[in-house]
Amino acid sequence: MGLSLKALFDAGQTLRLGLELIIGEKGLERELTTARIQKPGLLLTGLLDELHSDRIQIFGAAEVGYLNSLKEEKLSRSLELLRKARVPAIIVTRGLALPDFLVELCGKNNIPLYRSMLTSSAVIEDVTQYLDERLAPTITMHGVLVDVLGVGILLIGKSGIGKSECALDLVSRGSRLVSDDIVIIKKMPPSTLFGTSAEVIRYHIEIRGLGIVNIKDIFGITAIREQKQMDLVVELVKWEPKSDYERLGFEENTYEILGVELPYLKVPVSPGRSVATIVEVAARNQILKIMGHHSARILKQQLEQVMNSPEKEPESVTDLESVTDSESVTDKKEAKR
Repeated sequence: MGLSLKALFDAGQTLRLGLELIIGEKGLERELTTARIQKPGLLLTGLLDELHSDRIQIFGAAEVGYLNSLKEEKLSRSLELLRKARVPAIIVTRGLALPDFLVELCGKNNIPLYRSMLTSSAVIEDVTQYLDERLAPTITMHGVLVDVLGVGILLIGKSGIGKSECALDLVSRGSRLVSDDIVIIKKMPPSTLFGTSAEVIRYHIEIRGLGIVNIKDIFGITAIREQKQMDLVVELVKWEPKSDYERLGFEENTYEILGVELPYLKVPVSPGRSVATIVEVAARNQILKIMGHHSARILKQQLEQVMNSPEKEPESVTDLESVTDSESVTDKKEAKR
């Protein structure tokens, strides 16, 4: 799925980058499929055939200065390279004066030509970050995403299992709702997942028996978030006596989303269990794991040390007598009491 240049250079983006469209408006319908952009530099000499037809070209002082210095024959060769590459757009930075030949080239070939007052590095950073977000791999999942103590937790499970009720309980304790029912997940480079809500249902949550409520209106702005990085997946399942559930926590289970493995817990739901408390403790435990402290594994190591080490025996007869005398004194004190 691509992004049109028209959508990329919308009013907000144009204002933020200080962009001015000079010519080539007809080319704004073209779509971008990559977040990579290019600063041609040496490629304008023709020594390397590496001008990418799918990348926006950034022209700074070096590129404009080089083209202005060329004689007619070499200039024609460089401009032909740009024409053949069919680049999607050109942005001239630093508010540099635009050469007439560049304006003419873009006009004839419907190449959008923009000028920005910002430096090349600032434009490259901003446009790349924006394209990364807009072109990121995206999926939609059924679940609830909450921010619990800074840990992004995706609650999944069958419909009616109690995900929304659990989220509501967490929000009442100070957590923040990101999305209920439908979670839009994006994979940001290199392997970070962010979740957000569809605009139409943002801040709302459905509670059976109560209906749809607006969390922002009821609990205030501190109870909601626009998006959150996902750190943990918790699946709520119906309690089955014959099923096996994790009781020790020695092993780490994972759940794959868009090729990214996230820590995964399966929590059985039954009457009397405070699911919200369990999820909150899972968040606290995840924070400890991120900091390098794995409580279950530490306990396992301690148990193994105790099991593998023989009981300490007295090293000599003197030690044995000392232990016996000590026990006798203790017995006498207890008898007097």
